[in-house]
Amino acid sequence: MNDSTMRAAVIQMTSGAERDANLEAAARLLRAAAEAGACLAVLPENFALMGARETDKLAIAEAEGDGPIQDFLAQSARALGLWIVGGTIPLRVPGDPGHVYASCGVWNARGERIARYDKIHLFDVELPGATAEAGDGDTPAPESYRESATIAPGAPNPVVVDTPIGRLGLSVCYDLRFPELYRRLVAQGAEVLCVPSAFTARTGQAHWEVLLRARAVENLCHVLASNQCGTHAGGRRTWGHSCIVEPWGHVIASCADTPGLAVAVLDAQARRQYRRSFPVLDHRRL
Repeated sequence: MNDSTMRAAVIQMTSGAERDANLEAAARLLRAAAEAGACLAVLPENFALMGARETDKLAIAEAEGDGPIQDFLAQSARALGLWIVGGTIPLRVPGDPGHVYASCGVWNARGERIARYDKIHLFDVELPGATAEAGDGDTPAPESYRESATIAPGAPNPVVVDTPIGRLGLSVCYDLRFPELYRRLVAQGAEVLCVPSAFTARTGQAHWEVLLRARAVENLCHVLASNQCGTHAGGRRTWGHSCIVEPWGHVIASCADTPGLAVAVLDAQARRQYRRSFPVLDHRRL
């Protein structure tokens, strides 16, 4: 394998309310990613805990650089020789015990954390009960989410980091709906965009793939999207369908709606050729 074709994996989980059980599941999938030849793997948002209540994450919150979840990621990366994007983990907000950062870290193959991005955009929404998406006559129940009740927004500082698969731009879940973030990441040199997520079943069915493909096409980047799937403690349902998208918008690897992983080769030479022959990024006027 040369420097223009590197293999990456996106991992899909149904995380529950027991941290240690979730870490065991993540370990199995990371091992499978390494055995499949991936040099970098992406875990989903909240991979270590999807609790019955939003406040559950406060009980397992860790200090910067210290705690079992961070230790797990460092040890797994080192043992497998694998770069790991650690989905999100709850990191304590100094002086605010009622909130955490939804922090996405990158560990290199030596087990060193080399980047940290704290989720900027928080999912404070209400999904109505009666929607056109039902289609079959069923009326979905209303859903309400208030991430800001327990999560503090990160500073609006986009993060791009050098990895074996290229310059990686970090984002998380709801960030996907804010294209200006991805323009900033590309301006900082991003070639691959990473989107660990816990997209809900309803919003995922409607928007997940179309948004991922749009971010790939408009930025001429590969996109790595790891999602939660299935039904979690408390009844929350997530969409799954983790996938890898190439810069022309084709989905080149994907999962369905059960835990697993998708692996694909990212062709950096083809990506560079797209950017030379179709220089949309150079044609911007605003």
